[in-house]
Amino acid sequence: MATEGQQFPPQRQETQPGKEHAMEPTPQFTSPHYVPSDKLRGKIALVTGGDSGIGRAVCHCFALEGATVAFTYVKGHEDKDAQDTLRILRESKTPDAKNPIGIAADLGFDKNCKKVVDEVVEIFGRIDILVNNAAEQHKTTSPTLDEITEERLERVFRINIFSYFFMVRHALKHMRQGSSIINTTSIVAYKGSPQLLDYTATKGAIVSFTRGLALHLVDRGIRVNGVAPGPIWTPLIPATFSDEETAKFGSEVPMKRAGQPIEVAPSYVFLACNHCSSYITGQVLHPNGGVIVNG
Repeated sequence: MATEGQQFPPQRQETQPGKEHAMEPTPQFTSPHYVPSDKLRGKIALVTGGDSGIGRAVCHCFALEGATVAFTYVKGHEDKDAQDTLRILRESKTPDAKNPIGIAADLGFDKNCKKVVDEVVEIFGRIDILVNNAAEQHKTTSPTLDEITEERLERVFRINIFSYFFMVRHALKHMRQGSSIINTTSIVAYKGSPQLLDYTATKGAIVSFTRGLALHLVDRGIRVNGVAPGPIWTPLIPATFSDEETAKFGSEVPMKRAGQPIEVAPSYVFLACNHCSSYITGQVLHPNGGVIVNG
């Protein structure tokens, strides 16, 4: 019998990153109500952390909209999810788009980010849309913060914000006027989270990075924006929280439920599409179930 506020069956994954294929129910990356209209036809898109969760939904919507899609994943941990995503993208791509590719990489290090960008450019020639989406999070329970070790803090910052700098630095060499950069931040950057302190700090950094980078690149005609999802049903959730917390995940927002990745992905399509958002840069969209952040 479901307990009050239960959204999902209790479940827990013991390793990071989480695995989408092991979740019950699996996150929704698509919807029969999403109707593409060639918004990204001819574009080359690179999405970090694109094998699952929000990343998979973004990759799928981009493919439906005509983009050629490349994404990254963590080798040895996300191989099955990556193969599933590649199959989904091959089945969804438009006739004039090139075949999608998945690239295994630890994005916490500059040289690995460069290798990813170089591989995408070698195959596709350029990058029109860069989505920085890869993330890692851990629950904080100790009031003394002793569990946030120097090693863990460095790791979370490397994946969640260092990689954004590294990917942008190398991708910019292959981006032209009209290109778009979209950074995934989070609702916790605006309202805080006592359980996700190091993760929250990185997400706040992403907001500031997005605003500053937008000003830095405005004269080059490259737009930079962000998306700050609220509670979304992705592999991060069972890999972070307890069975009980996972079961009730999302019930605290005004809509009283968690969102699905497909409810977030259209925000990225909007920001990537020049004829939809040509006058928008340095901004953050908030698909969060009704939480007012005033950010």
